[in-house]
Amino acid sequence: MRYQPDRLDLTLLALIALAGATMALTGVTRGLLFADGAVLAIAAIKGRRILLDYLDLRSAPPLWRGLATAWLMLIVGFAWAVSAVSVLLS
Repeated sequence: MRYQPDRLDLTLLALIALAGATMALTGVTRGLLFADGAVLAIAAIKGRRILLDYLDLRSAPPLWRGLATAWLMLIVGFAWAVSAVSVLLS
């Protein structure tokens, strides 16, 4: 009998790969606005995967998915704005 990975297994592998990409990106580039944006974009992707699969919002009504995603994007957008202001002021 073959093992068939379920959605949580695939999400875990994706999260591990994205965490590795984040560590590689932050190790190579420091203080660049583009790099900060890329790291935050990866964080948004990881957050969305966690919301959909681990918090089981994939089967929730679209309103809940939209509200949770909007909240995540608000947090990521605020973090990027703070990063952009700090880079522009230095």
